[in-house]
Amino acid sequence: MGNYEPRVLDVGQCDFDHDNISRMLSEEFGADVKRAATGEDAFRALEAAHFDLVLVNRVLDADGASGLDLIQRLLSNEDTRATLTMLVSNYADVQDAAVALGATRGFGKNTLTSSETRAQLASLLGRQDQQ
Repeated sequence: MGNYEPRVLDVGQCDFDHDNISRMLSEEFGADVKRAATGEDAFRALEAAHFDLVLVNRVLDADGASGLDLIQRLLSNEDTRATLTMLVSNYADVQDAAVALGATRGFGKNTLTSSETRAQLASLLGRQDQQ
């Protein structure tokens, strides 16, 4: 068995939600989860290191900025557009808007531990040695 460790950048979550998301990704996928409070923090983190997935909150907790606006910025930037990006929101219409911008369909906080969310993340983050 290898030791592939997917790297995830979690952007704009409050402490409670970040802890829950981070715990699930770490336990289920062995993910190394880093945190960014704002869009600028996210760009700095992506400039400094490779990430397999960026999770963006619908409204960034630190400054109230729009997660959709950040997704649009990430996916229109040649340095960050290749990184899988997904919205964290319970609202289907906002998920649709994120997908229309080019994001991968995300999940809501209330479906974080659902089998559907786990299967979806497994297809994106599945450990290379288990495929």
